[in-house]
Amino acid sequence: MTTAPVLVELRGVAKAFGGGPPALAEVSLAMRPGEIVALLGPSGCGKSTLLRLVAGLAEPTAGTVRVAGRAPADAAAELAFVFQEPALLPWLDAAGNVELPLRLRGADRPARESARAAALRLVGLAGREGALPRELSGGQKMRVSLARALTLAPKLLLLDEPFGALDAMTRERLQEELLAIRAQQGWAALFVTHSVAEAVFLADRVLVLSPQPGRVAAEVAVPLPAPRAAETRLARAYHDLVDEVSRRLRAVEP
Repeated sequence: MTTAPVLVELRGVAKAFGGGPPALAEVSLAMRPGEIVALLGPSGCGKSTLLRLVAGLAEPTAGTVRVAGRAPADAAAELAFVFQEPALLPWLDAAGNVELPLRLRGADRPARESARAAALRLVGLAGREGALPRELSGGQKMRVSLARALTLAPKLLLLDEPFGALDAMTRERLQEELLAIRAQQGWAALFVTHSVAEAVFLADRVLVLSPQPGRVAAEVAVPLPAPRAAETRLARAYHDLVDEVSRRLRAVEP
């Protein structure tokens, strides 16, 4: 019997900042390649801190974090981070912002242009290469941010509430587009959100974290069929899962 491969593994992870109380305590989880795991929990429970640990942007106080069997710092080429704000450089057009990570990695011009064109096409922004951030809507800016991450051909996307500031219709459309891109490219994703509906729509599993210090208080599998589309949100199974995750979330709220 073969063991399913593990892309991300946390064992007994804790994180404290300075002399303050721990943000995370005894967090353990494992993610498979291609899986989407959503993190839910009260504000301040350490969801974003957990992402930063997986990204190698912070070190755990205790426990171990592994990405593709290595320390996050040694697996940087395997992952990409999409932040809550698009964080675009205002003096660069969409093309310049998208290819920036490849430029920093020293990729040659043909490689940058090929990856940039493919990523912008995937997110529906082909033809907008020359637009400056101030000329783009909120949803378009987030598409540029996502395209920038996709140029790195990651095995793992880390997403920290990327759609939280968008209007409801744009948010739902981007959720659907994100899943369509994932179906083509096969990356895994660890997705932080405050929206139960978003977590259920996107994820294969939802993890509910307890109040500080954050621990995994509940895990809910989401066996909704693929492809998920706008019609998925009308299905009884979807609403039942939203209700179940909401109950789990209410149970941990202070």
